[in-house]
Amino acid sequence: QVQLVETGGGLVQAGGSLRLSCAASGRTFSNYAMGWFRQAAGKERELVAAKSWSSGRTYYADSVKGRFTISRDNAKNTVYLQMNSLKPEDTAVYYCAAAGAFSLVVTNRVENWGQGTQVTVSS
Repeated sequence: QVQLVETGGGLVQAGGSLRLSCAASGRTFSNYAMGWFRQAAGKERELVAAKSWSSGRTYYADSVKGRFTISRDNAKNTVYLQMNSLKPEDTAVYYCAAAGAFSLVVTNRVENWGQGTQVTVSS
């Protein structure tokens, strides 16, 4: 098990930027593939971005390509989600996730979840 704590959410105007951070503790962080999911009110949780443990593979949802960037610092046990050009439709609770393989993250078979952080984008 790995424990995950997200920070960095908040209220921002459309077109603005936010950076989410997810600090991991417990098991060896570098062994895990990491992902960011989001869940808007009344909608299902969806995968936004994912990165393999070696950073060799990356996934982005079509809706965020070119605007969001996922990165990880294994030395700091932290994964980031840089969100630029934010839109009102990006409003959601954002969750950090970890799994033992990249394939598990991208197929939503995640073993470890953070508590979530709210991102609200005003128009």
